[in-house]
Amino acid sequence: MTRPNVLVTRPIMDDPLARLRERCDATVHQNEFGIPRDELLQVVAGRDALITMLTERVDAELLAAAGPQLKIVANHAVGFDNVNLADCTAAGVLATNTPDVLTETTADTAFALLMTAARRVGEGERFLRSGRKWIWGPLMMLGQDVHHKTIGIVGFGRIGQAVARRAKGFGMRVLYADAIQLPPDVEDGATRVELAELLEQADFVSIHTNLTDETRHLFGHEEFKRMKPTAVLVNTSRGPVVDEAALADALEAGEIFAAGLDVFEREPDVHPKLLELEHVVVIPHLGSATVDTRDAMGHLAVDNVFAALDGTRPPTLLNPEALTG
Repeated sequence: MTRPNVLVTRPIMDDPLARLRERCDATVHQNEFGIPRDELLQVVAGRDALITMLTERVDAELLAAAGPQLKIVANHAVGFDNVNLADCTAAGVLATNTPDVLTETTADTAFALLMTAARRVGEGERFLRSGRKWIWGPLMMLGQDVHHKTIGIVGFGRIGQAVARRAKGFGMRVLYADAIQLPPDVEDGATRVELAELLEQADFVSIHTNLTDETRHLFGHEEFKRMKPTAVLVNTSRGPVVDEAALADALEAGEIFAAGLDVFEREPDVHPKLLELEHVVVIPHLGSATVDTRDAMGHLAVDNVFAALDGTRPPTLLNPEALTG
């Protein structure tokens, strides 16, 4: 019996890959910078399943290049703005992602950025590593308190709610902006407000919204002008939600205090002005980068592939309308 042919566009954790190879012929692309588009359109041909990363654009062109035997594109990420669901559905291809398993880890990352930016941890470390002479002083490198302050969470889904739980441990008041009013048991003491009010009241703004046409550049010049000059912005969602040039201008002008960024508008590039500013903490998309979480993401992607190959519904199906039979 012919084994299913699967392409994995970047190395994944050993255990889920071993599971995949027990049942399938799996090709893992080894280039750390991903597969160039021209090459990708060639190597997808004849595959029964694809495990893709957020760096691969999945659209009608790619699906046509793969061929009609393709059953599933299993995106190894919670976000799926790189996947055109309409194109997948039109081609009869199932599309999945890896939610839930990275919720708590990404919330940890958001809160780490919040703390690091507020207390100028990155700046302090760079200062010490520079070898400059120093002595403690009462006005040295003053940051912002986190405890008992107000956090505004933009996008109150799983990760946003997980950040709220952490904020409550610091005695913070929690505001959120979301398209829908959530039930009281989900809000768990958080208060829904319009985005403009959130920006005006929050000492910390943490972004957890999906990237859509409506949320692209949701944060621009006008939004930063509404924020407190002592406010800290954190983004662990998708880079293009923030206009990086506008953010750099706001930080340089003192319109907000600091920013902590895990994602970038033109990733992997970062706006050069942001890299020059001391009060910006930047990390290379590490939101889910722990051993346990990446292992769980890999296993969930493999579970989705196996379900599609078996003709059953994948656990985290994004386009159920593509199901047949």
